[in-house]
Amino acid sequence: MSNVRIALVGYGYWGQNLLRNFCELDEADVIMMCDFDARALKRAKRRHPSIEVTESYAEVLADPRVDAVVLATPVSSHYPFAKKALQARKHVLVEKPLAQSSAQVMDLIELADSVGKNLMVDHTFLYTGAVRRMKALVDSGEIGELLYFDSVRISLGLVQSDINVLWDLGPHDLSIMDYLLEREPIAISATGVKHLNTPYENIAYVTAQFEGNLIAHFHLNWLAPVKVRRTLVGGSKKMVVYDDMEASEKIKVYDKGVVQTHDPECREKMLTGYRNGDMLAPQLEGGEALRLMAKEFVASINDKRAPMSDGRAGLRVVRMLEAAQRSIEENGRLVSLREEYPSIDHLLTTPTVAAAD
Repeated sequence: MSNVRIALVGYGYWGQNLLRNFCELDEADVIMMCDFDARALKRAKRRHPSIEVTESYAEVLADPRVDAVVLATPVSSHYPFAKKALQARKHVLVEKPLAQSSAQVMDLIELADSVGKNLMVDHTFLYTGAVRRMKALVDSGEIGELLYFDSVRISLGLVQSDINVLWDLGPHDLSIMDYLLEREPIAISATGVKHLNTPYENIAYVTAQFEGNLIAHFHLNWLAPVKVRRTLVGGSKKMVVYDDMEASEKIKVYDKGVVQTHDPECREKMLTGYRNGDMLAPQLEGGEALRLMAKEFVASINDKRAPMSDGRAGLRVVRMLEAAQRSIEENGRLVSLREEYPSIDHLLTTPTVAAAD
């Protein structure tokens, strides 16, 4: 089986990380690097002298040697660049979020299906050992019935010039929730504020409601004095804390909970007790998440199958971002995903499988 030949577009902060990881894959060959900034290309050429560089995206798409295009470009360019790559019959990997609207993502999914090429979004955290272990805990039923998902992602962060904190940080936690729960929220509400005379929100709070009593909450902030990346998943049997800032014990599983019983002598009386069991910090699988993500992209092409974080996963996340943004703009109105996004359900779960050329 021949190596997948890759062209990377965008040599900024994340593009450098992507290039390094793809270059270290045995199953891939990065043959071309594209950026509209000549200075960025000069840096790339100095570090990777064997890779061709160009300022022309059209040149990348016209090159028959290129099997796949990896996009690490501004969010506003994700849709048009990905669409052109698919039209040129290239497999496509896009930095998160996949696009700026669910309509754009739907168009990309349908195009990828029609040309038989893989469309994947870089939801990096899904490939961490911590999130994969949490997934195993949820799927095994060890933590019981899911009660809540609560995340905090804050720092004195890199304020973006083209998107707000919701679209910058939100995809990380929304994609983790989507992966772990495998359930679609029925409604979303959000609030956000702008500071420092910027056109974009730098603090946002998002709440997702599900059928039953499951609820999720997200705190996103670029203006915090400390860096926090913490997720809590509450179950009826056990509770999990995922702290990405921890060096070793990123996952802690607590055998704690609340137990309620009825007093048989007083049917109206509810007795509440607390279960305080052990805490377990399980051993996690190693490996850089970005490397595993890159490996999954290449493997999905070779295996002619949908990648784990495919276009449909990107659609589910963008739909939630879009609903949250609408809620922010309408003063926290509860946005029903079922009523206001009824036409995309057929795309949410049907798997994408790349056809043979």
